[in-house]
Amino acid sequence: MASRIDNEFFFQQQALGLRAYRQQVLAGNIANADTPHYKARDFDFAEALRQAVEGRGEGSLALARTHAAHLPGTGGEGLPGLRYRKPVQDSADGNTVEMDVERAQFSDNAIRYEASLAFVTHQLKMFTSAIQQNS
Repeated sequence: MASRIDNEFFFQQQALGLRAYRQQVLAGNIANADTPHYKARDFDFAEALRQAVEGRGEGSLALARTHAAHLPGTGGEGLPGLRYRKPVQDSADGNTVEMDVERAQFSDNAIRYEASLAFVTHQLKMFTSAIQQNS
C-alpha cells in the first residue's frame, strides 16, 4: 500500500521540492540586487522536473551499505545546475539582477508552489476519505 501511495505522490513531491529550491534561488537573486558584479542565477524548471521524474530508479548511483540490514538506496538526486541569467539591459556595476524579472519569476513560482500544494492536499483528503469508507 505504501508503495502505491508513494507512486501517486512522487511527481508532486519532486515538483514541490524543485519549486522550493527555485524560490530560494530567486530570493538569493533579489537579496543581491545591489551587490556589485553579482550574476543572477536560475534553472530550467521543466527540464529539472523531467530529469527528476525520468531518473527515478534508473541509472542512479547505488549507495554503499555499511551493514547488511541497511536498505539499498539510490543517490544522484542532487539539485539542478544553476545557470546565469542573461540580462536585458547591462548595469554599470556588472550586476545582472533585474528586479522586475526577479519579482515576476518569484511571484509566478510562489503561485505554482501553492497550487501544487493545494493539489496534494486534495489528493490526501481523497485518500483519507477512501480509506475511512472502506474501514
